Amino acid sequence: MSKARQSVMTMIASAALLVACAGTSSIRPANSSKSGFDGAVFAGETSVLNSSTPGVESYRLFQQAATGFVSLETVRASTEKRATEYCARSGAQMRTLSERTSTPPHILGNFPRVEIVFECADVARKAVTNDAGTERKFAKLAQLKTLLDDGALTKSEFDREKAKILSEE
Repeated sequence: MSKARQSVMTMIASAALLVACAGTSSIRPANSSKSGFDGAVFAGETSVLNSSTPGVESYRLFQQAATGFVSLETVRASTEKRATEYCARSGAQMRTLSERTSTPPHILGNFPRVEIVFECADVARKAVTNDAGTERKFAKLAQLKTLLDDGALTKSEFDREKAKILSEE
């Protein structure tokens, strides 16, 4: 076997080995599955992004890069894409509830890892909820304006309460 061919075979074998080290989980219900970070030497950091919607099931998805040469952003994008596609199959939008990521340095087995907990939000139901929330805000603002006009509130009190109402989700 020539040196060039042996070198190519070694590179192919190395690439196959590295790809085989990458890990991804299936999408599982969050409340009955373990985190891919459980028992890990490097625990990572968790960020809570949204609260869960009552009555809507949440799911867990874990993905790990095969090497430390893959960026955390690439792993995150791949994980979010899988979750988005999963929800899209049922006509829903993926909504991330929390994210757990590995922390650098990504060496010595601490390869980039991302785990997201998400729910599939029903687009039609969300639109109805947003419309109802908007109507409630307008009703509160109208009531607040009436109190201002009647002299029950000062302009500064009105502005403060108005800001609270407008910041509600």
